[in-house]
Amino acid sequence: QVQLVESGGGLVQPGGSLTLSCAASRSISSIYAIGWYRQAPGKERELVARTTTAGNINYADSVKDRFTISRDNAKRTVYLQMNSLKFEDTAVYYCNADTGAGPLWDWGQGTQVTVSS
Repeated sequence: QVQLVESGGGLVQPGGSLTLSCAASRSISSIYAIGWYRQAPGKERELVARTTTAGNINYADSVKDRFTISRDNAKRTVYLQMNSLKFEDTAVYYCNADTGAGPLWDWGQGTQVTVSS
């Protein structure tokens, strides 16, 4: 089991930027796919960005061209650079390994992102 600690969220105006970090308690270098998820109030958690050790990166249509996912295996950390934030990006953001059939580990506490004017 790996513990995940997400950070970097906050309150930002529309059009602003944030960079989220997800620190893992042990090595993630052997984990094929890791993703960032988000859950808005009253909605199901959704996968918004995913990166693999093969270099494949996928984004949900709603964040494509605005968000960038990256991973630093040496630091056991996954990042999500978020630009041009919109009201609808407001959610709690989580990271987790993606098995293709769902998350691999228990969820961390997440980090709240609020986009508001």
